[in-house]
Amino acid sequence: MSAAGLGQPPTGYERLTGSERSPRPGYRAVGPAQADEQVRVVVKVRPVTPPPDPAELGALRPSQRPAPATHGDHTARHGAAQADVDAVVAFAREHGLAVEEADAASRLVVLTGTVDAMSRAFETTLERYEPEDSSVHHHPYRGRIGHVHVPAHLEPVITALTGLDDRRQLRPRPLMTRTAPDVRYAPSDLAQIYDFPAQLDGSGQTIGLLEFGGGFQNADLDVFFEQMRLPRPSVTPVSVDGTPNAPGSEADGEVVLDIEVAGGIAPGAAIVVYFAQFTDAGWVEALTKAIHDRRHRPSVISISWGWSELERLGQFAWTRQVLDEVDTVLKEAANLGITVFVAAGDDGSTDGLSDGQLHVDYPSSSAYVTGCGGTTLHARNGARRSEVVWGDGTRAQGGGSTGGGVSDFFPVPAWQTTVQRQRSGMAGLIGRGVPDVAAVADARTGYAQYMDGQWFTDGGTSAVAPLYAGLVARCNQQLASSGRRVGYITPLLYGGLGASDAFHDIVRGSNATLPSQPHAYAAHAGWDCCTGWGSPNGARLLGRL
Repeated sequence: MSAAGLGQPPTGYERLTGSERSPRPGYRAVGPAQADEQVRVVVKVRPVTPPPDPAELGALRPSQRPAPATHGDHTARHGAAQADVDAVVAFAREHGLAVEEADAASRLVVLTGTVDAMSRAFETTLERYEPEDSSVHHHPYRGRIGHVHVPAHLEPVITALTGLDDRRQLRPRPLMTRTAPDVRYAPSDLAQIYDFPAQLDGSGQTIGLLEFGGGFQNADLDVFFEQMRLPRPSVTPVSVDGTPNAPGSEADGEVVLDIEVAGGIAPGAAIVVYFAQFTDAGWVEALTKAIHDRRHRPSVISISWGWSELERLGQFAWTRQVLDEVDTVLKEAANLGITVFVAAGDDGSTDGLSDGQLHVDYPSSSAYVTGCGGTTLHARNGARRSEVVWGDGTRAQGGGSTGGGVSDFFPVPAWQTTVQRQRSGMAGLIGRGVPDVAAVADARTGYAQYMDGQWFTDGGTSAVAPLYAGLVARCNQQLASSGRRVGYITPLLYGGLGASDAFHDIVRGSNATLPSQPHAYAAHAGWDCCTGWGSPNGARLLGRL
């Protein structure tokens, strides 16, 4: 194996900060990647000035905040310098790489070339990795170890370089079942139970959905909305990196669930579905392009995909450059008045890892999103009868539980110090607590879904994120008359909104999935690591906003 990426940088080169990679646990290198294999690399370039930290807005309501920045204002202040973009482009062309796009506004440069050209340009070695246990169905990938190297003058310019490694970095959350559920809720049922403002339907707003594979069929959506007696919202697929709307895979359930929940809650809103690869490059590019989409201009984004922060104890699944760059992009979203909701995961307090520790899911653990946990809901005649933490083991055990806990990577945000700190399962570190809010996720008391000509019952926290996206689209419809949006709502939750009558506090149940810690985490009065501040009382939330 070549030492490229592991040893000292070549003359004139520097290690790209935060780019270090390790092999995925349970995989081994089986040989070099094919030299003429085509590679697509996504590069992010530093901003002229970093976007302001949205946490500085504190607990200000939308009416008290400055109006969101326009895309033009944001580009002028926080886009990339054209000279920096040009420097990256010049380097790429010197090394025989094609420049697919170079956009200073979104700080994005996309390069294509062969494995051989990419390896020489970035002084790294690309190999093929396969699972050590061939009897287990895992996905082989093209990968690298160590750092990526760039010329010394580009090291401070490039904030992230992704795509050389194409391991799966995101997974969907659907829990579809054909079995008879205890309860199956239509969107209109949940809008009534959670008291969403009935006079609003999201008109004039756009909901962005990030999807990483799979697709939808318009015929299924036609049947769903007709049977639900709802107007059929406009649904527009957007290919971010050449990934099409391609129904026919295991990811379809996620895509269709997101559309039907968001559209069922806010049928007056336009829905834009951004399709990308399920790699870290696809994740960075999809988020960047959705937030900087000047054509569709989403005011709220829902993300139902994720991956554990760690792959095993002490080994992060994500490179630091991706975590840091995505946080910058999410600050840009807040600056533009875009709300981002993310599913907290469906594997309880361990997030599906078997290392005997407690973990949370990323990107729900970012401080610049609103993490969405799950409940088990029973209602009658449009009124809530009971609602508890969704806790039924892990998906591997045939059940599912809301994700939640304490980040091993992100520190406690200043606005979250107001709630009781709970210790993580990793050396007693203190970090960002997840989730922030919750709603029904248990598939036994789940969501009606129509796909492939059949009715299903679906659930998971992947349904909660688009539910809240639909609610915020309704709220933004009302706030638009004063030129305001809900925007970055998370600090506001911890500044009094979460503890108000805008949320129904969930005080029973646990998402514990670690036998050695059967009470971590348990619900209690106020914020907790199972359901955050609880489930929504929509009309009261709008009133307080």
